[in-house]
Amino acid sequence: MTDIQKKALVFQSDFGLSDGAVSAMYGVAYSVDPTLKISDLTHDIPQYNVWEASYRLIQTVQFWPQGTVFVSVVDPGVGSARRSIAVETVTGQMIVTPDNGSITHIIRMLGIKEARLVVEAENHSPFAELSYTFHGRDVYAYVGARLAAGVSKLADIGPELDIDSLVQLNVVEAKRDDDSVTGTIDVLDVRFGSLWTNIPLELFKTLNIPVGGRVEVDIQHDTRAVYKNFLVYAKSFADVNVGESLVYLNSLSNMAVAINQGSFAQAYNIGTGTNWKIAMRKAPRLVYE
Repeated sequence: MTDIQKKALVFQSDFGLSDGAVSAMYGVAYSVDPTLKISDLTHDIPQYNVWEASYRLIQTVQFWPQGTVFVSVVDPGVGSARRSIAVETVTGQMIVTPDNGSITHIIRMLGIKEARLVVEAENHSPFAELSYTFHGRDVYAYVGARLAAGVSKLADIGPELDIDSLVQLNVVEAKRDDDSVTGTIDVLDVRFGSLWTNIPLELFKTLNIPVGGRVEVDIQHDTRAVYKNFLVYAKSFADVNVGESLVYLNSLSNMAVAINQGSFAQAYNIGTGTNWKIAMRKAPRLVYE
């Protein structure tokens, strides 16, 4: 197998880097092929947060070359009856992960071409007993490395699964509601505290708000009002003053809210999930003219 035929292997987990868990996964992968090229998506997913694991995959997967193998291990159900799966996206990347909803956003926003059941008893590292608590090392890293090295093909991993049988997390659709668009705060741009919503640009465009115009932003947590104000719709952070809030288009072509050189999430104590609702509408002319 030449290096040209080998594919990149990318790891994601909620393990953090304070102990040897991630290094052990690297070791298993290199035991399959010491010339593999391994990268990390992130190991800072909040513990057990399958939703965020799903979002980080859609944020990343589609930008890697065809054939890249992702191993995503956020697995609160490890050792239970939950399935292990390997899937191929419509753009040709592969993902090895628990079947617990971690590919929800991939299914919805990118698409799955094929799904296989990973038979754990037949697909685990020969250098360790089959652990019931560390499948990230003993199953997922091993299977991912074999796929990336070209030792195994997807069809070798296990029987084909109906894509409709894959577990998906509950999603609240963004929608137009009278003179506003509503959605949820799906995830944070963690480093900078920006709010990433599920409101797509095409839906936002129906409000006919020009760049530089004002947007009325209303945020609720369950039924509690958290934030309401009029913000500039800007092309980038540089279009507003330092410390000023803005609405902008994020890298996934969804609408987002931020503070230039500040954390919007921290400033207003805002979280993520389907119980965090956001509405946007064109600010009344009286407000800004």
